[in-house]
Amino acid sequence: MLLVPSISVIEGRTIRLTQGDYSKEKVYDDTPIDVAKQFEDHGISRIHLIDLDGARKGTSVNYDILHMISAYTDLKINFTGGLHTDGDVLKAFEYGAESITAASVAVAQKEQFANWLMSYGREKIALAADSLDRKIRVRGWQKGTSKDLFEHIAYFYDRGLKYLKTTDISKDGALEGPSFELYEELLREFPNLSIFASGGVRGIDDIKKLRDIGLYGVIFGKAFYEGRISLKDIDDFQSVKA
Repeated sequence: MLLVPSISVIEGRTIRLTQGDYSKEKVYDDTPIDVAKQFEDHGISRIHLIDLDGARKGTSVNYDILHMISAYTDLKINFTGGLHTDGDVLKAFEYGAESITAASVAVAQKEQFANWLMSYGREKIALAADSLDRKIRVRGWQKGTSKDLFEHIAYFYDRGLKYLKTTDISKDGALEGPSFELYEELLREFPNLSIFASGGVRGIDDIKKLRDIGLYGVIFGKAFYEGRISLKDIDDFQSVKA
């Protein structure tokens, strides 16, 4: 299973939110590039880089951070936040993204997202389907919709989607444990999807349980920044995996 740390950025700073609430912003001392280098030094091969400014504004902002991490590390970067047009996606790739994850555009312009799967390839385009009470939320989780989580995923699953990142927003940043039952249900419903769990991870034991139920990867953030997952934990997990 892939261990994928997330680095969330607002105005160039490393940030964590709780349940997507921008009023519950916590700033960390280490810069995004410093954090990325720490992960790389401990065997991590890819990161999930979240442009929170872009997610809120509806257009990506922190391309400079993407470029710096790409230039100063060998990490594979999955970039997300405010990607709505072909120009946005092309710019993300130009600035060093290995792949991108999109959420809002898949709701507002679902045919465009489906076309991205075809034109850029399913290895390059992932869907973020993040929900509260199984209803999709977009724009950095600030905007609710009436779209059912499973129906939303099914539409793109039928059109070749390979990678899904999904968060139960009620769990995000709360350090109360992931939605294990939701992920088990998703695996049964969409057996050919490579699913990344995100939200609620308390420590390495949660990651091991997510691995054991068959998830492709786990994206984690706050547990690391709050000291519940250490760099040694990452080393140990990577060595067992190897």
